[in-house]
This record gives sequence, C-alpha cells and structure tokens, in this order.
Amino acid sequence: MPQQLKYTRILLAVDCLIFGFESQTLKVLLIKRKLQPYQNEWSLMGGFLVGEESADEAALRILKELAGLSGVSMEQVKTFSKADRDPTERTVSIVYSSLIDIKKFEEQINHEYEAQWFKLNEIPKLIFDHTQMIAAGRDYLKKKAALQPILFGLLGEKFTIPQIQQLYEEVFESSFDKRNFSRKLLGSELLKKLDEKDKSNSKKGAFYYQLDKQINHYNFNILLNLAYNQQ
Repeated sequence: MPQQLKYTRILLAVDCLIFGFESQTLKVLLIKRKLQPYQNEWSLMGGFLVGEESADEAALRILKELAGLSGVSMEQVKTFSKADRDPTERTVSIVYSSLIDIKKFEEQINHEYEAQWFKLNEIPKLIFDHTQMIAAGRDYLKKKAALQPILFGLLGEKFTIPQIQQLYEEVFESSFDKRNFSRKLLGSELLKKLDEKDKSNSKKGAFYYQLDKQINHYNFNILLNLAYNQQ
C-alpha cells in the first residue's frame, strides 16, 4: 500500500513592498507591527488571506488597511517559503511591489501604523525576512526598468536629461557617463524635445523633454544598454 502522507497546515500571506520616489531619492514605505511577535518593530505591510479572496485582492486590502493607500498597481515579485521564516507558524508569503510618486499619494497615507518612508540606505532592522524581500523587490525593479520606460512617469510631465539620469543612477545603484547616457536615451526614440529650458542649475540651461505618449514602439536594446552598458 502507498505510504500515507502527513500534511502540515501552512498559512498563506502577502507582503506589500512599496517603493517611492521623492526629491531625486528612492525610498521604501514601512510600518510598525502591532502584533506579537516583534510588536512595534518595523515591517512591510503584510497579512493573511481571508475568506475567498485571491492573493491580488488580499494585497490591495492589506495595503489600504495598513497604509491607507489605494489605486496602487502592484505586481507579484517573489514567493518566500522557508519553513522557519515565521517563528509562530509555517507561513508562505507572496511579495507584491510597486513604484509610486510619493507626492501623488502622500495625502492618502494612514499613520495608524506609523507609516514612514525610509531611504534605501537608511532602512532600520526589519522583522522576519523583510530585508530580503526589499532586496528581491529592488532586483525586480531594476529588471523591469531596463526593459520598460517605467521611471519616466515619476518626473512629471516634463524633465531634463540630467534629472532622468539621476533617477536611473538611484535605481541601478551606479554612476553613468553623461554623454553616453544622453546619446543612448535620445536614441531610444522615447522622448520628445520641448522648446523650454530648465535654467535652475546654469545660465545655459537644459532642455526639457516629454515621454512621447504617441509612440507604440521603441528600441528595447537601447533601453537595456542605457541601464547596463555605459561604455
């Protein structure tokens, strides 16, 4: 007779990882945990699935309940399933992530759980494996930004080449050559040059650009090289 398997109860949770951009700096949103274990420690916004809701539905509910945010489009990044990741009970967590413009959502933030934005190089000690979740989310963000023009929307309707370069350097944790970056970005066919200049940093000024919303194609290789090949 086949051996009868013994099944262990496993809980399913989601954790919401929200990156934000403000003042040319990439940040992450954290809250204070109100439950034991690790009460009052910093964490991502997380919780268990309830009833018949899907993981996608749970992520939206938890983000709203714990941080007050709604209208945020999130994507699944990675599943964390080590047996000892939660000391209370075996728990598998699906990480959802998003990158938002902090200014557009700041008024929504609910401070009941002391929600606070932290620079990525100033993150406090976190519960469970949430530090690894942030690292996985940042890797996912880099890969997505290297293939899709997702970063441009964080700079408003118009921006300069130096401004978008600073954002890329913040996301990819690297310094880019100014000439190569400008040449490759303009060669991507993504931008539309405006007549207006930003003269806040120099008399000569830098031309403003807009993301060409009419474009339905662009050179993926150029965008990829923009992020990973600055030769």
